[in-house]
Amino acid sequence: MKIMRFKILLSLLIFINISFSQNFKTDSTILFQPTKPLITEHQVNILRNVSGFDLIISTNGFGLGFFYGYNFTDNLTGKVNFSISEAKDEKEVEVYNPWTGELIVPFKVNRFLVFPLFFAVEYRLFKDEIMDNFKPYISAAAGPTLIYSTPYDIEFFSSLKHGKAYYTAGGYFGAGAYFGSETKSILGVNVRYYFIPYNKGIESLMFVKKKEFGGFSISLSFGTAW
Repeated sequence: MKIMRFKILLSLLIFINISFSQNFKTDSTILFQPTKPLITEHQVNILRNVSGFDLIISTNGFGLGFFYGYNFTDNLTGKVNFSISEAKDEKEVEVYNPWTGELIVPFKVNRFLVFPLFFAVEYRLFKDEIMDNFKPYISAAAGPTLIYSTPYDIEFFSSLKHGKAYYTAGGYFGAGAYFGSETKSILGVNVRYYFIPYNKGIESLMFVKKKEFGGFSISLSFGTAW
C-alpha cells in the first residue's frame, strides 16, 4: 500500500514538473521574443533637408557660396548651389607701386565676378564600410553662370555701376567628405574643378581675352539639417 502511494506521489510530481517546464518556456517566449520590432521605420527621424554656406579658396581667388539640398536616400543628395567669386587671368602679375603704396596689375583692363547657379548631385561612398563620423562622397553639377566685368582703372565699389554682364553655362565635378556623427550639424570639405567657358572671350589684360573662368577650388561647408 505504501509502495502504491509512493508511485502515485512520484507520478504527480513528475506531471507537475513537466507542466511547469512547459509554462515557463511559453512565458519566456512571450517576455523575451517580442512579436514586432522595438523600433519601426516610422519611428526613425530621417532629416531630409540640408542648407548652409561654403567658404571658397580657388585658383582665381576667394568666394562665398550658399546651398540647399534634399536627401533622396542615404546615399544620394540633390543640391542647388549659388556662389560669388572673383576670377583672374593666369597671366596677371601684381607689382608694388611705390608712388601709391598699392599692389597693381600692369595692363589689366577688367575685373571679373562670377555668379554660378548650379544643380548638383552628391553620391556617398562606402556607406556600409566606414563609420558615420566620416562620410566621403563624389559630386557633379551644371547650370547657368553670370560673369560680371568691371573696369580695373576705377575703384572696386565705384566700378560696379559701370560693369557689364555676360551669360554662359558651366559646371563642376569633385569629391569631398562630411565629418562628425551629429546628424543636425554639417561640417565638410570638398575639392572641385569648375569649368565655365566663355568662347567669345572677355578682355582681361590689354590685348588678352579670357575665355575660361573656372579652375580648381577648395571649400569648407557649414550648415544644418532638418
